[in-house]
Amino acid sequence: MAGIAPQDGAIVPPIPPGDGRLADNIVFFARALRRAGLKIGPAAVADAIEAVSAIGIGSREEFHAALFAVFVKRHEDKAVFDEAFRLFWRSRDLVQKMIAMMSPIAPDNREKEKPKPGDARVSDALVSDRQDRRKTREEPDIEVDARFTTSGSEVLRRMDFAQMSVAEITAAKRELARLQLPLDTVATRRFARSHVHRQVDPRGTMRAALRTGGSLILPRYREAKELQPPLVVLADISGSMSQYTRIFLHFLHVLTEKRRRVHTFLFGTRLTNVTRQMRHKDPDEALEECAAAVKDWSGGTRIGETLKEFNRLWARRVLGQGAVVLLISDGLEREGVDLLQQEMDRLHRSCRRLIWLNPLLRFDGFEARARGVRAMLPHVDEFRPVHNLISLADLAAALGAGRSGDFDPRRYMGKLGGHS
Repeated sequence: MAGIAPQDGAIVPPIPPGDGRLADNIVFFARALRRAGLKIGPAAVADAIEAVSAIGIGSREEFHAALFAVFVKRHEDKAVFDEAFRLFWRSRDLVQKMIAMMSPIAPDNREKEKPKPGDARVSDALVSDRQDRRKTREEPDIEVDARFTTSGSEVLRRMDFAQMSVAEITAAKRELARLQLPLDTVATRRFARSHVHRQVDPRGTMRAALRTGGSLILPRYREAKELQPPLVVLADISGSMSQYTRIFLHFLHVLTEKRRRVHTFLFGTRLTNVTRQMRHKDPDEALEECAAAVKDWSGGTRIGETLKEFNRLWARRVLGQGAVVLLISDGLEREGVDLLQQEMDRLHRSCRRLIWLNPLLRFDGFEARARGVRAMLPHVDEFRPVHNLISLADLAAALGAGRSGDFDPRRYMGKLGGHS
């Protein structure tokens, strides 16, 4: 096979078959992509080696295009592939590195570049690839009596999100991706064709009779159409919620991916609609776009003002057909509570079910002493904790069930006797 002429005019011969350093590197690169989440099989690796053999070793852009055409099959994989290609196939010019080391170092006053989507997953994949190639040490066999121990997965499920390490947060995100959501439905005012002889459909019956000229009239039947109710999420991203914000956004991304009609709003001192950003298939890219859209991340909080804006601009658009509202906040209002109480009452009357998720309920001795909390409690249907994987799994199960008395907000107001 003839070589390919790059831009400088030199003829570069193709890869000799069986001469394997570049082929091995392509295999290692494919393994890193597979660990980062791309769906790559052995056939794709063979096609990539054949594609590089066909084009020869030309420019870096041509090499990137050849591997991109073979490995990337989904739009959401583009950012991960680009970041993995940049890290795996980076230049290693020793002379330039030595010159840079001997040159005087000027202070770098440039603005730090934001981490790209997929950076964390690619870095973990490359590091794990290096660790897999290390020679394993032979450890002596130790017998452990596991009758009185707790499994690692159970510990992870009960651990507070605020106390997790980076590795534990990564494992928690994988658990959230496997979360099963119930198929809850509500009856609407629209009708659908039914084979159950319960309710006659007059319009359908007359339409079918017109086809035969009225000589044969057979009754048609209908039933109420059932749909999943809209799920509206109002999530607090103020400074007091900063330890939980990113893991909550991953949970909301799972809800958006697995459930129809999920509307997500973030608020601190202002309200931001991030429904469109959360619809990206890649969770890293979705969170990066949410961060770019929100202007008051980890700032103050004005719950009453943001609820007023939601009720005025968005309530009529997203709270139809028996919508369920999830309010994620600690309830620590910085301003007066009169407006907060008024807007909470309006929000409660506009939806079918209002669930307040508060991470402060992780404390056993929690009492509703804050003014904002006491102003909000009378206007919610359920008051639930949201600080670990178990609480999120219970919430997902509760979306398909009815209201539970175990999470009655009156328990924290002293109306049912005692505090929790």
